Amino acid sequence: MRVGVVIPAAGSGKRMGADGNKVLLPLQGKAVLAHSLACFGSMDEVSEVVVVTRDEDRATIAKLLQETIKDKPAKVVLGGDERQDSVYLGLKALSPDTKWVIIHDGARPFVTSNMVRRGLEAVKEHGAVGIAVRVKDTIKKVQEGLVVETPDRSELWAMQTPQIFDYGLVVRAHERAKSTGITATDDCGLVEALDHPVHIVEGDYANIKITTPEDLPRSQATSVGFGYDVHRLVEGRALILGGVEIPFEKGLLGHSDADVVTHTVMDAILGAMGRGDIGELFPDTDPQYKGISSITLLEEVVALLKKDGMVIHNLDITIMAQRPKLASWKNPMKAKLAEVLGVNERQINIKATTTEGLGFVGREEGIASQVIVSLQSAY
Repeated sequence: MRVGVVIPAAGSGKRMGADGNKVLLPLQGKAVLAHSLACFGSMDEVSEVVVVTRDEDRATIAKLLQETIKDKPAKVVLGGDERQDSVYLGLKALSPDTKWVIIHDGARPFVTSNMVRRGLEAVKEHGAVGIAVRVKDTIKKVQEGLVVETPDRSELWAMQTPQIFDYGLVVRAHERAKSTGITATDDCGLVEALDHPVHIVEGDYANIKITTPEDLPRSQATSVGFGYDVHRLVEGRALILGGVEIPFEKGLLGHSDADVVTHTVMDAILGAMGRGDIGELFPDTDPQYKGISSITLLEEVVALLKKDGMVIHNLDITIMAQRPKLASWKNPMKAKLAEVLGVNERQINIKATTTEGLGFVGREEGIASQVIVSLQSAY
């Protein structure tokens, strides 16, 4: 039984108020779309996955597919003007020997394998299955501001995805819709237009679609960490901050490359995990760490973070330096740290300040850094 998955993910994110595709927004430490991909990628029943998206998101989503689905064919195809067009293009991109097809919106990240399996069992008998939940609220039909009908709530269901079909049936439904000008807000509607019954399998109220900012769950940070570090400025050393080499006549003194910003980031993360500090993890008495890149050490801390099942919610970094001026270097530092930490740059804030000539920073004897980090469970 060859099962294909088509995931339309070509939205613009306008209703989210997002700069780009809403399926690429961060949710619990990874992109919204990655949650659905992980579900289908983990299922032995699924043979192939096709994601349909916009040209501007194609490379990003292809990389996400490669990182998430490793043991089955997966590809990205370009969508059409409307969701209906995109789904049809995704259907045609599946292998011709596909028997059953699962169509799932990329903006529904909370799909579960149990939900999908119940739909797959039902589709063998019925040929067309919609996942749905019973409507809880009273529904009114309104015209020109006036109630004209109150439908019986016991007969109303709110449709979700996935929707699962006999492959040949749903392709015929789409092709008939194209030839006759039929449009529908979901694929079950197109199958219904063929006068083919659709069987309902009860879904889950948690299986929401991310459409507006209010739909994104409020992330709850489970732990907070604080880091503070100071390094002396000396001649004959490169100045490296946040993994970026900054032109200056002095650098920071230390056993490693003395990247005070990255050291502080590591200490904050280790503190939030309850794993001590970098002096315990990477002692300056150990020759293997002499001159080592602090970014390399940060990668080891990130590995511990993943092992503990935690992800970064946000980082707030303050760098205190009288000189050099760091305003133009904040974005490169942010980009480097985001790359290593596996987060979006918007999850990192960097502030650079002087001490108005006061103290060791003001006398240009050293540079200090403070970091606050919040972590949350990855699951």
